[in-house]
Amino acid sequence: MRIAGLVALGCAFVAAFAPARAQQDFPNRTVRIVMPFPPGSGTDILARILADELTGEWGKTVYVENVVGGVGKIGAQQVYRAQPDGYTLMVAPPPPLVIAQSLIKDWGMDSARWTKICILTSVPYVLAARPDFPANDVQGMVALARANPGKLTYMSSNVGSTAQLSTVQIETRANIKMVHVAYNGAAAALTSLMASQTDIGFDITTTAEPAYRDKKIKFLGIGSPQRAPSMPEVPTIAEQGFPGYRSVIWFGFIGPPGMPAPLVDKINATLTKILHKPAIIERLRNLGQDAVAATPAESAKFFDDEIALWGGIIRDGDVKIE
Repeated sequence: MRIAGLVALGCAFVAAFAPARAQQDFPNRTVRIVMPFPPGSGTDILARILADELTGEWGKTVYVENVVGGVGKIGAQQVYRAQPDGYTLMVAPPPPLVIAQSLIKDWGMDSARWTKICILTSVPYVLAARPDFPANDVQGMVALARANPGKLTYMSSNVGSTAQLSTVQIETRANIKMVHVAYNGAAAALTSLMASQTDIGFDITTTAEPAYRDKKIKFLGIGSPQRAPSMPEVPTIAEQGFPGYRSVIWFGFIGPPGMPAPLVDKINATLTKILHKPAIIERLRNLGQDAVAATPAESAKFFDDEIALWGGIIRDGDVKIE
C-alpha cells in the first residue's frame, strides 16, 4: 500500500509538472496564426510582420493562415475551439472579438472568454465629410442633422462595422438620426465621400489622411482621446461636446479560452520585445499604426471596456444585421 501511495504521489507530481514544463519549452513545433480576413489588409500585413519576427525569436516556424468567411466567424471559431497550448493563435481587429456577439444572435463565442495576450497596435478613426459639406466641425454637423432629420447620409464599409457604430455613437448621444449607406469595403465608402455621394462617415486616418491633404474631403473630428501629432489642427470629437468619446481601431493578439498565465506571459514578453524594436516601430508607422504592446492585464481590461462600449452602442442604437 505504501508503494502504491508513493506511485500515486509520483504520478500526481508528474501530471502537475508536465504543463509547466510544456510552457517552459514552448514553442517546440510550428505555431499557426489565424487571420480571419483576406490577405493584403493592414491586419494581414501586421500578422505577417509578427510571424516573421516570432520565427526569428523562437527558432520555430510561425506562419499566418487566412481563414476567411462569416465576418471573421470561421477563422475565429477555429481558434476559439483550439487547444489552449499556444500553437493556434489569432491576430484580428475588433469586429470578431468584441462586436459581433452583440450583433449576430448565433455567433456562438463569448468575447469575455478569449485569452487576451496583447493589444498590439491602434489606429484612430476620423469623422470625414464631403469636400463641399456646409459644416466644418462635429457641432455644425449635429446642427445640420437636427435641422434636416433623416436626410443626412453617412457611409461605412459594411453593416455592423466599427465605422458605422462610430457614427451611431454620435447619433445616440446627440439624439439625431441619419441615413446609413453601407458599401462593400472601406475604399468604396471613402470614394463615395470624395464624390459627394454621401455626406459624412468614419474612416481610419491611414487611408483618409491622403485624401484630406489633397482637399478631396474635410475632417470634422478625430476619434482618439488626443489629437493626432500628424494633424494637430483636427480637434478630437471628445473636445467638441462629446466627453469620453472614443473610436479607435485596434489589433489584438488572441488565444483560445483557458491558456495558462505563464504561457500568456511568455508570448506577451516576446511580442513586447518585437514591438519595441525601432525598425518594427517604423514599419508600423508606415502602415499608419501605433505600437501599443499592452500587458495581458492591460489587454484584458481594454477588452472589457471595448465589449461594454460597442455592446452599449449596438443596444442603444438598435443596430441589427438582418
